[in-house]
Amino acid sequence: MMEALIHSTTFWVGVAFAIFVIAVFKPGRRVLTQALDGRIANIRGEVEEAQRLREEAQAMLASYQRRQREAIQEAEQIIAHAREEAERSKAQAEAELEASVARRERQAADKIAQAEAAALEEIREKAVDMAIDATARLLEEKMAGKSGEQAVADAIKDIPNKLH
Repeated sequence: MMEALIHSTTFWVGVAFAIFVIAVFKPGRRVLTQALDGRIANIRGEVEEAQRLREEAQAMLASYQRRQREAIQEAEQIIAHAREEAERSKAQAEAELEASVARRERQAADKIAQAEAAALEEIREKAVDMAIDATARLLEEKMAGKSGEQAVADAIKDIPNKLH
């Protein structure tokens, strides 16, 4: 059977093919291995670069989110400060308005009191003028004639007694 195998062309084609494959595979294996190793290194580098970029992107995202939170907090603080300032301004304006109204009320009351005093003074002056006029008329009526002259003469005689 071995002898039949040695004389068989199929056997020798198979052996030649095996030698050819081994002869080509040994040097080709190095080239193929080197090419595959290079490709693996390339892919590994790309994966590492992608991972680094991903980590960098996550860090940037976290930074932007932190900045956004800080900006929101700052905006809220600005709004709160503006509200406080508005409340203070409102309270101050209300106080100034109340003071202005009170001052105007006092001024109006003072003007009314001055007008009342002036009116009372004018009424007193008119009453005094009327009383003087009435007294003068009464004296003229009573002093007219002999009895008035006698009263004047008696008053003149009595002056020295009243002066001492």
